[in-house]
Amino acid sequence: MENAFAPISEACVKALSDKTYDKRKVAALEIEKMVTDFKAKKNMAQVKRIIDVLSKDFVRSNDSNKKKGGLIALAATSIALGKDTERFIEDIINPIMNCLIDSDMRVRFFASESLYNVVKVARGAVLPYFPSLFNALSRLVTDPDQNIKSGSEILDRLLKDIVNESSQTFDLDAFIPLVRERIMVKSSFARQFIISWISVLNAVPEINMVIYLPEILHGLFQILEDPLPEIQRMCETLLAQFLKIIKADPAAADIPKMTNVLIVQAQSSNPLIQFYAISWIKEFVQLSGGEILSFASGIFTAILPCLAFESDAKKNIKDCANAVNLNLLELVSNEEDKQKNLSYLDLNPVMEVLRQYLVHSPVPTKIAVLKWVHHLFTEVHDEMSEHANKLFPVLLRDCLSDSSDEVVLQAIVVLAEIVNSATVKGNDFDQTQYRQFLVELLNLFSENNTFLEKRGTLIIRQLCRLLNAEYIYRTFAEILLEERINLKIASTMVRTLNMILLTTSDLFDLRNMLHDIRNEKSASLFECLYKCWAHCPVSTLSLCLLAQCYQHVSEIVTLFADIEITVDFLVEIDKMVQLIESPIFASLRLALISHSNDNANAQHLSRALYGILMLLPQTEAFHLLNNRLQCVPNYWGQPNKISSKSTNESQCKVKFDELFTYFKYVQDLHHQKRVEKRKKNQF
Repeated sequence: MENAFAPISEACVKALSDKTYDKRKVAALEIEKMVTDFKAKKNMAQVKRIIDVLSKDFVRSNDSNKKKGGLIALAATSIALGKDTERFIEDIINPIMNCLIDSDMRVRFFASESLYNVVKVARGAVLPYFPSLFNALSRLVTDPDQNIKSGSEILDRLLKDIVNESSQTFDLDAFIPLVRERIMVKSSFARQFIISWISVLNAVPEINMVIYLPEILHGLFQILEDPLPEIQRMCETLLAQFLKIIKADPAAADIPKMTNVLIVQAQSSNPLIQFYAISWIKEFVQLSGGEILSFASGIFTAILPCLAFESDAKKNIKDCANAVNLNLLELVSNEEDKQKNLSYLDLNPVMEVLRQYLVHSPVPTKIAVLKWVHHLFTEVHDEMSEHANKLFPVLLRDCLSDSSDEVVLQAIVVLAEIVNSATVKGNDFDQTQYRQFLVELLNLFSENNTFLEKRGTLIIRQLCRLLNAEYIYRTFAEILLEERINLKIASTMVRTLNMILLTTSDLFDLRNMLHDIRNEKSASLFECLYKCWAHCPVSTLSLCLLAQCYQHVSEIVTLFADIEITVDFLVEIDKMVQLIESPIFASLRLALISHSNDNANAQHLSRALYGILMLLPQTEAFHLLNNRLQCVPNYWGQPNKISSKSTNESQCKVKFDELFTYFKYVQDLHHQKRVEKRKKNQF
């Protein structure tokens, strides 16, 4: 009967199928000798026959011993063929690689050993089958058997050497998809395998891995979260190498594509991934210049929350994010390339992101956003004008009511800039913009009286520093007069405005303006404020003292006898007496000993202050004012020495009679309101 395994003898077939390794090894050596002989005789047909038999009847057999014997024999065949292995490489390695996924651990081990021997002989001839080999290796490195893992490492090193030798012919385009498919695996061994291959290829001078970096960058950053420190360090080293190459030759890298990847990674919950992503963004900002501004909205989304990090563990992330933020600001401010840089900036998505971060964000993030908004309004105010309407509600409703004073102050800076940027060109002042803004602000105060009491002073004082204080006061007064404002809110608002007027150093010029109401402009402002100040009798008194209308002050004090004296009233009088001793009212104290206007000012003022003294209970304020009045010469209080033509009031065009009538009218309204409230509380 003809031997079905010819030219392999039946004895050799039996030995090759034996369960003992030694017998299989002897049979493999016999096959190696046979192949050597056939090769010498150039009888490659018989060699092909041997390979086919080994592949079909042994390696693909269901008998594990036959598989093991066939695997050893195929390796022996390759050794015998030497360089001629290339002619049969596909027939040899394909059956071997199929055994790498066998369920039998020993079969997998012999398959890996056999593959190593074949690759060692064939070397560059295996490169056309590199994808299959790479797939096989990627499985072997995660095999549960340590012997197989160790064998795979030897094969891996061999294959890397071969690729290095044949780097000029290595198909990188076929390799990258293999990496991309496996780079997201969670196994530490598989990750180590992937990193090692990328590192090896990146080190080859003839291979430019940076070109393909956008395709694998996401996966590399994910490897940074591996639990093994060794894998993390390997990945960090590889990323550092890539960044060094990019910095040396930015033109060779696709920075825009990678920036999109980095923006996503910079929002990772893993601190290490986040740090490296933002570090790369920082480098890209410096390398790309203005072009990076086309990614501004995404970069803001990534870095702005990081500015609020407080823990020491995240300090490096915060510092890096802050550096990115400052670099972007510089790009927008750079006068030399300003127009070119701004051409890359798409304001719509940028403002959408900034507006979102103004709500429900930590204080440092809000501060950074507000500074950006202010910066954009100063640099590109024409383009930013269309965004003002959407920003206003957020700035007013959210930022001004923020618990942080710093946020409130910065929000006011932005609001002031918006109002200023909306004014007409040239030197003309657009009062309409001020009015619209102040109406909204007053509505906000009206809706929340607590907000007015806690933040009103801070907000108004800052506005007066940044905007035209005269127009702010005049406009507030006009709004309070014209709009239907709750009387209580109106009086609270007046008290707030009055206290700011009397105590803020920034309003020095405004106070000086009110000192001399003989000036027509000053008189107009005084009349406007007076009608509004009428909601609060003590504030009206303070305004008149500031304007040096001492005769009228005396008349108002006399009227206090007919006004209901409440606790709030006495508290305000007490505060006013304290202010009289402040530097603001130095001129008032000097007026008590002044000979001007035939002593009229001094006498009216003395009489008014004595009237206030009589209203006060004997508190500290009483003794303070009493001590001051003890210094006033008695003869100045004599009524026969006062001439109505000598007073400040007689030398200006202010209609004090009409103002006094209006004051009494407003006070009657407040009295009626109190009476109605008492009646309502009784039922």
